Amino acid sequence: MKIMRYDPKDPKIKALITRSHLEYMEAVAIVQPILKEVKKRGDEAVIEYTEKFDGVRLTPEEIKVEESEIKDAYTKVEEKILNSIRLARDNIKRFHEEQLRRLPKHWKIEVMDGIEVGEKISAIESVGCYIPGGKASYPSTVLMTAIPAKVAGVEKVVVVTPPPLSPTILVACDMAGVDEVYRVGGAQAIAALAYGTQTIPKVSKIVGPGNKYVLAAKNLIYGIADIDFPAGPSEVLVIADNKANPSWVASDLLAQCEHDTNAQAVLITPSKELIKSVEEEVKKQAQKAVRKEIVEKSIENLALIYAENMDRCIEFANHYAPEHLEIITENPEAIAGLITNAGAIFLGAYAPVVAGDYATGANHVLPTGGAARFASQLSVRDFLKTTSLQKLSKGGLLKIRKCVEELARNEGLPSHAESMKIRFE
Repeated sequence: MKIMRYDPKDPKIKALITRSHLEYMEAVAIVQPILKEVKKRGDEAVIEYTEKFDGVRLTPEEIKVEESEIKDAYTKVEEKILNSIRLARDNIKRFHEEQLRRLPKHWKIEVMDGIEVGEKISAIESVGCYIPGGKASYPSTVLMTAIPAKVAGVEKVVVVTPPPLSPTILVACDMAGVDEVYRVGGAQAIAALAYGTQTIPKVSKIVGPGNKYVLAAKNLIYGIADIDFPAGPSEVLVIADNKANPSWVASDLLAQCEHDTNAQAVLITPSKELIKSVEEEVKKQAQKAVRKEIVEKSIENLALIYAENMDRCIEFANHYAPEHLEIITENPEAIAGLITNAGAIFLGAYAPVVAGDYATGANHVLPTGGAARFASQLSVRDFLKTTSLQKLSKGGLLKIRKCVEELARNEGLPSHAESMKIRFE
């Protein structure tokens, strides 16, 4: 745990904001040969790397999860968990259906007499959802990735996730309307979705969070398939004032710490007393953590920052561009209005990140590592694409003839100019 004073010039503050890419570059070197081998050898390479990294030896027939296995999973999940997945699914579906309702389906404008230009919006045909595994099971991420894809109208949604699979993952896949599930994870799963194998289909877009190897693989295959955005280790920034409950703040910080050892949790406040209280609470609560080994390692990344005033807290937040931002202050809405960079904002003491992780309906797949400066939460928009429509009459074309011919010749493309000229000879 690090306690520091906010100073934009302080190297420690700069390191928090930039989140070094050294580990990512190391991951790229490891991932590149995996992508190459999966592209070359398909299922054979996928099976080989699954055994190497996950310790599970698959046969080609076991890569795809059968429907009977998914149906059987319902008998292995407690009813209270099934009901929780249903409630989360319903809220997530409602939220994303409203997103879709507010988007234009088709529009056009007459830019000049006889020249009509517009857009048609259609869904991407196939999507692969990466669901992390290993340290924990994430049925919520199944819901957050697959539901908006289905609401957008994606015809084929497939899930890849590391073995062994938990029944709750399979149940969530079924409830979310996933078409196919494959028990493959890591960089080899991303490669399989990008290139296609004998068993796993090639998809047009890959979404979902993962570790640094998954992140590296997604970035490397971009262009072969589309991806959502950088979604690496989880992070939270809490802006709090002297009225915030230190026990609650500490609990929210530790909730992020338990994700994995690379998770980052930060508190910034103009209250030195709150920092002292939160520090004590973090130490006390960490001793009771179930995932104590992960939490204790992750706490090394935890930072408690004192700022002179709330304006400085806001300044840091916009530079840091957190995945999750909690605002636990007297007037959180006013502060939120000044935030320009954040994946998701949680307003007030009764809006912890964990609520959005599971059941508010808003998406929990968010840009990390400062990518909130230019990226947004996963949404139905990520599964839609636009196509321009252009209709011209002879009179409309005549109005721009001279413009087109002059620009074409200026660019050294005489055949372009001729394509226009020939229509008026």
